[in-house]
Amino acid sequence: MTNKAILQLKDIYLSFPGESDDIKVLNGVNLDIARASSVAILGPSGSGKSSLLSIMTGLEKQSSGSISVAGHILDNMNEDQLALFRRDNIGIVLQSFHLIPTMTALENTAVPLELAGRKDALSVAEKSLDFVGLSHRMSHYPSQLSGGEQQRVAIARAIAPNPKIIFADEPTGNLDGKTGHKIVELIFDLQKKSGTTLIMITHDADVAEHCDRILHIQDGLVVDEKEQEETTKKVAE
Repeated sequence: MTNKAILQLKDIYLSFPGESDDIKVLNGVNLDIARASSVAILGPSGSGKSSLLSIMTGLEKQSSGSISVAGHILDNMNEDQLALFRRDNIGIVLQSFHLIPTMTALENTAVPLELAGRKDALSVAEKSLDFVGLSHRMSHYPSQLSGGEQQRVAIARAIAPNPKIIFADEPTGNLDGKTGHKIVELIFDLQKKSGTTLIMITHDADVAEHCDRILHIQDGLVVDEKEQEETTKKVAE
């Protein structure tokens, strides 16, 4: 991994057994992502976007190849080691908010901090909720919050441990357009202020335009939009 890269994929393949042949999802992905950058990964449904994210976060094992994230090689880690790695290095924001219904916004936000044994879990969670504009909703349960507010709690939970990388998988998918726009602005504002790395899976080209870099998944490979444009330009010339 280069000094500037916080994530590096080398020859990543992923396939699953099918009835007759293996189902190939990723076909030799090579990718470096710079520290403190924002990257969008675009692709149609079934293209392998979420599978790629799962591999990057150690939630799924690649069939072959090597992955390094935040100075850690994930290839041979067991489930316990991967869980500790995620706890200490990454935050994840999903389309579904995955809040615990019997916990308040404050308690939900504090969960990863408490799992890490942080004695200041509640005070840090309070600051994180205040950061996303929910200081007045800390004692409310998910059922008492709007969809946008629930996603803000999910974001607060993801950023509370001060992760090196934030992964967002279709974070506005369950929100209306106006609310989704506000959530996108919030995510990028937080990324710039904290200097963390943001990797966003999306199907929305307008959302992707907020990022420093746009990647596309095509035929199980990742293609950089700028590189693709330059190649097309050279061929045309």
